[in-house]
Parts: sequence; C-alpha cells; structure tokens
Amino acid sequence: MEWWAVGGYICLLCFSFLSTARGSPWMLSFQPGTLYHYHYALAVQLGPVASLSPSGGWLRAQAVVKMHQLHRDPSRDDLLQVQIQDLKALQEPEGTGGPPMDIALNKELQSDLEKPVFISWSSGKIKALYGDETESTLITNLKRGVVSLLQLQAHTGTIVEEDASGSCQVTYTVSNNSIVKTKDLLSCTKPKMGYASVNEMFGIQWQPSSRSLYVVKDSLLQSVLAEENHTLSLVLRSTTGVKISSRQELKLVSSTSGPSVAAEQSLENMLAGTEGQHQPLAIASLPFRRGCTHCPSLRVYLKTFDRQRVKMDVSKVATTWQFQRFIQMLRGAKKRDVLQLLKRAPEDMLPFTVEAAVAAQSVPSLAALSDFLDFSKEPRSLLETFLYAAAFSPRPTKELLRLVLDKLDGKQMVPEVRDTGMVALGSLVGKLCRQQLCGLQEVEHSMETILTGLRSAEKEHEAVTHLLALGNTQLPSTIPTLLEHAEKGPTAVTAAAISSLRQFPAQHITSEVKRAMRKIFHEKRKSYEKTCRLAAAEILLDNTPLPMDVINILLAAHQLGTEAATFLLLKVQSSLQANHHPARKIMNDILRDPRINNYNHFSKAGISSSFSGPLTATKELLSTFGLDLLFLEGGFLRKSVSDFSLLSHDWHLRAAQVTIEAQGMESMLGENTLEGEEGPELTAGMSAIFFDVQLRPITFFQGYTDLMAKVLLSSGEPTSVVKGNLLLMDHHQVIPLQSGLQAVVKLQGGLGLDISANVDVNIWEQELKTSVNTKGSLTIDFQAELDAPFLQTTLRSQTEAETSVYFDTILRFSSSPVLMCLQLREGQVPYREIFTISTSAGNQSSTVRKGRQGTMPAREFALHQANSEMCRLLLMAEEGV
Repeated sequence: MEWWAVGGYICLLCFSFLSTARGSPWMLSFQPGTLYHYHYALAVQLGPVASLSPSGGWLRAQAVVKMHQLHRDPSRDDLLQVQIQDLKALQEPEGTGGPPMDIALNKELQSDLEKPVFISWSSGKIKALYGDETESTLITNLKRGVVSLLQLQAHTGTIVEEDASGSCQVTYTVSNNSIVKTKDLLSCTKPKMGYASVNEMFGIQWQPSSRSLYVVKDSLLQSVLAEENHTLSLVLRSTTGVKISSRQELKLVSSTSGPSVAAEQSLENMLAGTEGQHQPLAIASLPFRRGCTHCPSLRVYLKTFDRQRVKMDVSKVATTWQFQRFIQMLRGAKKRDVLQLLKRAPEDMLPFTVEAAVAAQSVPSLAALSDFLDFSKEPRSLLETFLYAAAFSPRPTKELLRLVLDKLDGKQMVPEVRDTGMVALGSLVGKLCRQQLCGLQEVEHSMETILTGLRSAEKEHEAVTHLLALGNTQLPSTIPTLLEHAEKGPTAVTAAAISSLRQFPAQHITSEVKRAMRKIFHEKRKSYEKTCRLAAAEILLDNTPLPMDVINILLAAHQLGTEAATFLLLKVQSSLQANHHPARKIMNDILRDPRINNYNHFSKAGISSSFSGPLTATKELLSTFGLDLLFLEGGFLRKSVSDFSLLSHDWHLRAAQVTIEAQGMESMLGENTLEGEEGPELTAGMSAIFFDVQLRPITFFQGYTDLMAKVLLSSGEPTSVVKGNLLLMDHHQVIPLQSGLQAVVKLQGGLGLDISANVDVNIWEQELKTSVNTKGSLTIDFQAELDAPFLQTTLRSQTEAETSVYFDTILRFSSSPVLMCLQLREGQVPYREIFTISTSAGNQSSTVRKGRQGTMPAREFALHQANSEMCRLLLMAEEGV
C-alpha cells in the first residue's frame, strides 16, 4: 500500500511558496457527539550519509486513530479522547535483497497501544495530556507523536509551542484552507539528555528540518502530512554520519455518531469516569534507555583477567580499540570491581587501566581511583599518567576536578608531579568553564590554588608552571595577571606569560593586551630577551593586527639583529602564503608600499627561518605544519618550534606544538661574551602543547656538568614527551522525533599517542641533532540507534588508522656558514572502515556489513627551497665531497 500520494507532495511544494500575509483566522473544532476515524501512517528511515555504507531501509507502520470529544467547558476547551487501533508494522530492509518483513506485535504490546490518551484541546492548542504513566516509555512516546499532529494554529505567525520534540519555535503560514508549519528544531528545549565534548571540533554537526502541511475544511482537520529530517556527521569528516528521515500522515477517513458529550461535568470528573488511571503527562517525549545485552562486563572480564594480556603498544589500533572497550566496561561497573581491576593489573598495564578509569568518569570509577592512588607512594610516571589523563578529558566533570584537587591539596610530592598537577588543574578549570560551570565551588577553589601558588612562588620555574596553568584555563579574567608578569618578570617568567597569552582566541586579545605587547616588542620600559620580543610581535601579527602595528614591526625588525630580523620578516612572508591567516589582506596592502617592501628590509642575510604550509586539505579540515628556527648571530640554534594545527569550520586547534630551546652553546666552544657580561647558562629543554593543553616543560640538561653527566651516562634512548591513550571524542545525543520515536547518536574517538624527543650534542664533531618522533593510532566508533515499540535498528561506523611522523634536525656548526638540514617524514598509514546495520524486530534479526581498507604511502614533505639546498650541502660535507 502506498501511503504518500504524489498529490500530497505537490501540495506541500506549492504551499512552501505561498504568501505569508496574515489571513482571516478560523476556529478549529471537533463536533460533539461525533466519532472521527483517521488513517495514520508512519515511516522512518535510519541510513548513512556515505554511499559505501549499507542503507537501513524503511520502518513503516499504519493504524486507525479514533478521536471524539468527551467534554467541552464554557471557555470552549475540549477534552478529546485519542485512541490508536489496529496498528500494523513492517520493515523494508535495503541491502539484503529480501522482501518487506511484517513485524508481529504481541498481545500485550497491542493492548498497551490501544489504551486511549486524553488531551485538553482548544482550537488547535494542546493544553494538557493525560495517560497511564506506568506504560512503557516507548509506547507513551508513540502516542505523544500522534497527539503532536493536533498541535497547530489557524493564523500566520511565529510562536513557541510544545509537542513530542520539546518546546520549539514554530512558524505558521496560513492560506485558504491550508496551514504550513515549519519547526526550528535547533531552538527546541527539552530535558537535558546526553553530553558532548568541550572541543566542538571533535563533535558532531547536526542539521535538522521539520515541515508539516495541514488541510482544514469547514473548521475540521482533514489531513496532516509531516516530514522531518536529521543529518548528523562528524565535524572533521562529513562522510561519517547518519541520515534520519521521519514522515507522518493523518488523514480523515470517516465520521460516525459517537458518545454524546457529557453536560456540566468537570474535566476531573470526566477523567475519573474513564477506564484506567490517567495522570497528567509531559507532552514532550521522555528519553528511553535501551538495555545492552552484548556490552562488555567488567565482572565477567575479571574472571578471566589473569589469562588475558594486551600488548600495550599505544601506537597500534588494537590497543586503542581495547581502550575504548575498557571505558565501556568501567562506565557500567561498580566501585569494588574497578578497584579490583586496578589492584590486579600488572605493572605494564596499570597506566592503561588508570587512563581508562579517568576517561570513563563514572562515579564508581573515580571513587576507585581515589582509593587506589597514593600520591606519596606511587611512582611519578603513574601519577603523571593520571594527571594528564584528567587534563585531556574531552568533557571533565566536577567529580574529576574534585578528585584531582583532593590528591594535590596539602600533599607532599615530588616537584615534577606538583607541576604536572598545576597544568592539569588549569586545563580542567578551563573546560568546566566552557561547559558553563565556572560557578562551581571546585572551580573557584582550583583557581585560588593556582593564583596562590603564583603569588608565593620563590623560584622561577614555580612561577612559570603556574603561569602556564593560567594559560590552560583560557579565562579572560586571568589576562591582567598574565600581562603583569609578562611586562615585569624575568626572562623565563615573561616568556611563560606571553606563551600563555598566545593560547587565547583572538576575541580575548584586546587593545590592552596589544598595548602591553607593543611595550615589550619596542622595549618602551625595559629591555627584553629577543625571543620574548619576537613572541610579543607574533601576538600582534596573529590577532587581527592594526596596519600601524604591522608597519612598525617591519620597520623595527632590522634593529633586532640579523637573525631575529630574518626570522621576523620570514614570519610575515609565510603569513602571506596562508589563506586562513587573519592578517593576510592587511599585510598584502602594506607590502605594496615600496618604502616598506624593499631590498633594504627584506634581504635575508641570516639563516633563521619561518615556514608554514598545508599537510592535508579536505572539505571540512585543513591540517598545517609550521616550523620556526631562530639562530643566534654566531650560528647557534636558539629555539625551534614545530607546530601541527587543525583548522575546521572557523575553529583552530593546536594539535601538537613542540618547542626546543638551547642557551649558552657559545661557551661550550670557548666563545666569550662581551667584557663584563656573564653569558647565559648552558641549558636545553623542551615545552609541548597537545590539543591546546600545555604540558609541564622538560629540561634536558642544565649546566655544563649536567650535560657531561648525561652524555656519559646516556642510554641513547629518547625522552618520552607523552605516551598513553586518551579519549578524544565523547558524544551522546538523544533526538526525540516528532513521531514519538527516539534516535540516539553516540560517538567515541580514542587516540593512542607515543611522542618522544631527543637532543644529541656531539662536542667533538661540533654537531647538534634533534628529533621528535610521533607515533599514533586513531579509532572512531560512531553509532546511531533508532528505537520503536516494535523494532530496534543500529547503524555503526568504525574507522581506524595508524600513523607515524618523524621530524629531524641536523646542525653542524664546525663550518661557516653553519649547515642545517630539516626532515619531515610520514610513514605508511594503514586504515580501515567498517559499516554495519543491525535490526531486531521481535524474534527476528538481521545484520548487513560493508567495509574497505587500504594503505596510504609514506611521504617526505618538502619544506622550502633553502632547506633543500642546505640538506644537499650537509650531505656533501658528510661524504667529504
């Protein structure tokens, strides 16, 4: 049987172009003593957005809906009885090749569906809904979907009204005997259901639409045709997603004589006289939680735990999938079981287990961690694993912040753990505030802890740590504190304050911030180290700069010395090549002036460089790699910054930024500073930012004695920057359809990350080598579930990939000029995608699966021509050519 007549669609198309002029309103009503029979049809489809994926087919249902007026009070408010009868359902699966499948309804389900509901209704407006609150949520929601079709108005205008979708803004367009109702589903308010990642780039984009066509004749509702569509896809990958289409049709078939309307009875007495218990019900659909029959159980897992071992190679997708399975187990586990898992886990598996318990964020898992972790006894590496897992949480809760606070407050611990705790605390505060939870007592206590630590800091590195923690919060209220330390602090403190300011989005870089950066760059009050001045200039250039700022920076560049000037001018030129750079147009306009853009200013005499370019580009995502190298006048590397950034839908994310700094290299070769001046201490260290979270800085060596000790005692192994698993994406969204059915969308994205860095100084060969190696695995599990009283459908998309990126620097300063070669390589990237549609109706079930896999070849990125030439010269020098 075909439910959607072609004429209905033509009619709907026509009315979408009707005039919106206000027409003469009419009164909608049901005649007393008349029983109306409507034919009701429902069709819902859950399908993918990618053509590769299997389609879910249609779920169709039809029924008879009976309506009659039981009561009318003097104000013309009607009490209507609405009853669904003779419901039949079938599924039309696509991709299986089979015929439509009838869905048999058991007697209990059919009986519950036929129980009537009652509405207080006044000329199209539903004032109240009454029914049996003991019924299954799915059954009652289906009735809400039918009743929602009676929510309308007979004149043009925009109002807020409530139906099964929630309380939504709707617009009515009335013409002749027809009404077009357009619902803004993005405006709907409903009980809070689900959660989302703080970083919207790792979330889901939702594009819904809803339109209904009503036909009214002689003040009586003749038909309703309602269509609703939802497209949900990953922000970073629009081909991974789901389409949900829902259609309802209500059509008057006949009217017969029915029960007479009761005279002079109250609405309460009328309801009391009907069969069954009828309490007031919410008109909006209520969430339904599907029981999970195949979910992993921690208690079952523990029974075979001693025989199960997972190879903890975080750069492999098998480990990352296992990490996500652990999270699912822990979210449904009791405290005693989680604690047992932590106590029984072998040493090599314990960090993995702690990371999963933090990511689960259930009250029992956090309580188990609280009992298990002893900050006075546990090894430093495990404590830092816990703290970084908290810092990278995609949607931290107040319970997680409370746990971190409890472990840090008043405890004696090694300085490295305390420093890691501070930067983690800043990240948690910032993410909770972005969830509109800044007023929590735990957040206020955390901010006071960070600020008190900053005020009482006696050593530079302590002040640096607390400033970096403030940067992780990204709270505008901390900017005055950061500016104060940027302007007045010693070099390390100034650098940390400016670095923290650079983490703020452009809207928070106010005129006050820019004024302070001008003072630092132009040294209006005191002298600053060149790296601080250059960082201040970058803030001015990267945040909607004023033309005068660009001009003054370019004109002042030559006063910084050859290397700093070369670096800064190349930074400007690199910005011109980036279409997304906010200052690109301003800089282009300025550089048309020959007084600015001339050989005197732009002759590149130094070897410092700044480079930025795209790595990959799709419709949704642009990933870029940037490299800054600043040398001293003697040819020694002062600072290198490698940056991997993601840009998507006007969002910017610093996925990974590794900064390596070295000072005092001149003294190692016997080069003296000016008479009466004391040169900087020989030091080398690293600072890293991952997913916009600043980590605790790492010192490779400090002082010549420390360097020699580490050279002699070195095992040759690189220093681990970050290693472990984190939950990158965590999204749960409940979508109540107007039909009363419910769709649930779930997203989990796991990331296994192993990043190491190494600095190798060969004093005899006068050679410096640095390397940053990144290995990672990404797994994405996207699920969409559709639940009806008579059917359950699940669409699942699973994506996995492994990658490795190597960035190496070789610097030979035994020759003049200094030879330097940079290499950025990416290994092979194996990937796989699997799409599955599973359907269960009564005792019948079916599963359709499709997939694809492949390997992207390894590649080496060409950085810039000067680097290629330098690599060639260095290779020739090594070969003695």
